[in-house]
Amino acid sequence: MNLLVLPGVYAPQDDTALLAGALAAEPLRPGARVLDLGTGSGALALAAARRGTRVTAVDVSWRAVCTARLNAWLAGLRMRIVRGNLFRPVSGQFFDLILANPPYVPAPAAEARGASRAWDAGLDGRLVLDRICRDAPALLGAGGVLLVVHSVLSGPGHTVERLRSAGLKAAVVERRWVAFGPVLRARQTWLRAQGLLSRSDDKEELVVIRAERPR
Repeated sequence: MNLLVLPGVYAPQDDTALLAGALAAEPLRPGARVLDLGTGSGALALAAARRGTRVTAVDVSWRAVCTARLNAWLAGLRMRIVRGNLFRPVSGQFFDLILANPPYVPAPAAEARGASRAWDAGLDGRLVLDRICRDAPALLGAGGVLLVVHSVLSGPGHTVERLRSAGLKAAVVERRWVAFGPVLRARQTWLRAQGLLSRSDDKEELVVIRAERPR
């Protein structure tokens, strides 16, 4: 997929591709309601829109919103793209599918700034993930599905457990090992000091978790 990505906007990477694969395997009826959280360049929202769904894309960054709107215009696809913090712009609405590629990298600083908001997520990498686990279930209609991608460094077991506690049927459905990117390479010493990496680790495992609300 050829996309324009403005400076400071998260460009599609391995996690985007892994989540796109899970999206491709998901049955979607025409007109299904899809929410793309943290849309960034709009890559996943566009993939969903190409399947005839009604897409709402949300991002906290104005640059990301502008980028996604531009890519949607270039692709000739209609979707709603709004600025906001996670679920706030869609409070009270219901969706058949929620896609989430949130910030999930453990970081020494408690608060991310600038472009790092797209990947830094607190000391345990769960600053945004826990909010998604808490709030997403209420926005899923009967039979609705949440697909969320993140690193094993941020505890997929916790994600599955929290989603099951919310009444969803949840499991890891995709896995992929990828080489460290620039952020993890620069943070290896700190991650090892936190016990999140061993000295021999040179790759990161990504997972996609699928959670479904019973009909």
